[in-house]
Amino acid sequence: MLEIKNLKVSINSKQILKGLNLTIKPGEVHAIMGPNGSGKSTLANVLSGKNGYEISGELNFKGESLNDIPVEVRAQKGLFLAFQYPLEIPGVNTNNFLKTSLNSVRKARGEKELDTLAFLKMVKEKTSELGIDEKILSRQLNVGFSGGEKKKNEILQMKILDPYFSILDETDSGLDIDALKTVAKGVNSSRSKEKSFLVITHYQRLLDYIKPDFVHVLSDGKIIKTGCGELAEELEKTGYKKLS
Repeated sequence: MLEIKNLKVSINSKQILKGLNLTIKPGEVHAIMGPNGSGKSTLANVLSGKNGYEISGELNFKGESLNDIPVEVRAQKGLFLAFQYPLEIPGVNTNNFLKTSLNSVRKARGEKELDTLAFLKMVKEKTSELGIDEKILSRQLNVGFSGGEKKKNEILQMKILDPYFSILDETDSGLDIDALKTVAKGVNSSRSKEKSFLVITHYQRLLDYIKPDFVHVLSDGKIIKTGCGELAEELEKTGYKKLS
């Protein structure tokens, strides 16, 4: 699904990722943990196609190089990023944004676009499944939303777009337990043999609800240790300094 080889990333001549290697197969859930400044969000941004970085190394998704592929094309190919800080977009209705995003992906895949009635039926099912108030759909995108509402909206978008590979960039930060469970429910209900997830988090608590197949520790731009779920529990007790 995703293969990263010797990925080096710099911004403004400062190197952030220093030869990162990672392979995620279809159906797997991987978690990346690490201290602030270790390069976690940089990795998420690079995978999603954000501009402004100097990049070398191999970055392959479903057997195809992601180098030089723009953000919107990556999304159409089935790669999704749930932002740590979702943007507020005044004047853009949430329901219209979701419908346009979905039909853009469907069109790129050669699938028939959904009309309004079909989309409303789908989004009603998804909001009900996640326990999200439908009123969120009539509001401007993320405008005036609480932190929890913004993160829930990201997970709703993920469920609607149904991507092959989802990246959650510290989606659990600042969430109360109810919002955290909504995020976990969105991931767990989407797990399948064809879909993969990369969960980037600073704390272990999200991994109490999303059980990863592998946990990686990112420090100073490199993965320095890999293990299973018990590694996250160990980090919660001992911190990162003992691994440095």
